[in-house]
Amino acid sequence: MSIFTRFIAAFAACVAFSASLASVAQAQGIDESVNQIFLASTGWFVNFIFAPFPGTGFPWIVAWLVIAASVFTLYFGFIQFRVWRHSIQLVSGKYSDPNDAGEVSHFQALATALSGTVGLGNIAGVAVAVTIGGAGATFWMILAGLLGMASKFTECTLGVKYRNEYPDGTVSGGPMYYITKGFAERGLPGGKFLAVLFAVFCVLGSLGGGNMFQSNQAHQQLTGVLGQYPGWITGVIFAAIVFAVIIGGLKSIAQVTERVVPLMGVIYVGTALIILLMNYDMIGWAFGQIFAGAFTGNGIAGGMIGALIQGFRRAAFSNEAGVGSAAIAHSAVRTKEPITEGFVSLLEPFIDTVVICTMTALVIIITGQLTTDAATGLYVLGENGQIVTATGATGVGLTSAAFGAALPWFPYVLVVAVLLFAFSTMISWSYYGLKAWTYLFGEGRKQEITFKVMFCVFVVIGAAASLDPVIDFSDAAIFAMAVVNIVGLYCLMPVVKRELNSYLERLESGAIKRFK
Repeated sequence: MSIFTRFIAAFAACVAFSASLASVAQAQGIDESVNQIFLASTGWFVNFIFAPFPGTGFPWIVAWLVIAASVFTLYFGFIQFRVWRHSIQLVSGKYSDPNDAGEVSHFQALATALSGTVGLGNIAGVAVAVTIGGAGATFWMILAGLLGMASKFTECTLGVKYRNEYPDGTVSGGPMYYITKGFAERGLPGGKFLAVLFAVFCVLGSLGGGNMFQSNQAHQQLTGVLGQYPGWITGVIFAAIVFAVIIGGLKSIAQVTERVVPLMGVIYVGTALIILLMNYDMIGWAFGQIFAGAFTGNGIAGGMIGALIQGFRRAAFSNEAGVGSAAIAHSAVRTKEPITEGFVSLLEPFIDTVVICTMTALVIIITGQLTTDAATGLYVLGENGQIVTATGATGVGLTSAAFGAALPWFPYVLVVAVLLFAFSTMISWSYYGLKAWTYLFGEGRKQEITFKVMFCVFVVIGAAASLDPVIDFSDAAIFAMAVVNIVGLYCLMPVVKRELNSYLERLESGAIKRFK
């Protein structure tokens, strides 16, 4: 069966499923019934993953990620600040041997992984953080992003070292492979069980948080500009485009992401820069608000602790450092030196959180979206304990209002940005889910097509339905991946340390060949 025939078959399946879904949705209360059934079955799991420490609003899963990032930062001697220049040289291809095993270049691997993390968390997540934690949440977000660079370095190095390389030139890698092989190599028990558990969570997360949520939010943003219309229409269009990209495998995905990621970066960051330059005299004041709010709270509920909680939480949810997803994309890079991809990957949290999230926060602060009392200078809080915003908007609406206050046409640009973010996230997570699927059910064209068609069907479901508990469960599954992955990283970080020391010694001696 040709690729075109498969595409037509998958598209027809999506259309048929969407039509039946639309018919079912007309039944009174059917969505609510599904919500209640699913919530009763999986609510305990969601509540467990996102449960806060007693007496605080700090989810234990966020602490798990931040503590791990701190441990890796110390263990590898603040690696994220030591290899900046060499990381950029690697991305530019100066040390890339085209004859090395792998499917994509360092830049393509970085773009693919970035497309899975740069998304609505950078637009809506930052807005949520500052309305709950104030400007000071931005400081803790930046700190968490800097620490997360060490987690990405660790997991992506292991992803390349323990990947499977096949005769046709394709590769499979990620936590399920380095946990299985690494544990066996070090004589540690439980590797196979942890790897299977990770793969199951990854499949569930890819279908929900990496798929349904993205198409759902994209449809909402479109209807906000174009007016109301059935969600299945958005779903079918997205499913067709996504299928057309992912049917070609990682090389096809990489070719798209290496164009889409820079484009959405230019659109979003470029617009933010224009606003910041228009208000350059307020940038110093805005950073003053960020630093002051980080340690005083500036009148918000919870003070410094509230700012810290929100900053760490949104950063962890935004850059996914420690989750293990990025290691799957980076495993396919063309290189014989695993540590080089660790160097490349540590740029992700910096770009995602330190740069993009910070610029979003600065625009919100500078455009006066956070209401303060004229007499005391403290934030004005609403009945829900959150900061009252100038327009009353929250989430993506607040970000849109902030940019729109300076550039009235920006809400239309934001539609394009959201669509690109959603699309790029979906195609990247389709690859993550596929590799987890083939780990569980075996490599082969049949298994790949099965998952890809299923993934596209869930694109339609996400846009057409309002199944919040399903999406909550899928988000919980993504962070359950981090529980398994970080256990593996703790056990295998001595392996990364040996790789690091060996490579740096050879780099300093000139034994590492430069190609450009």
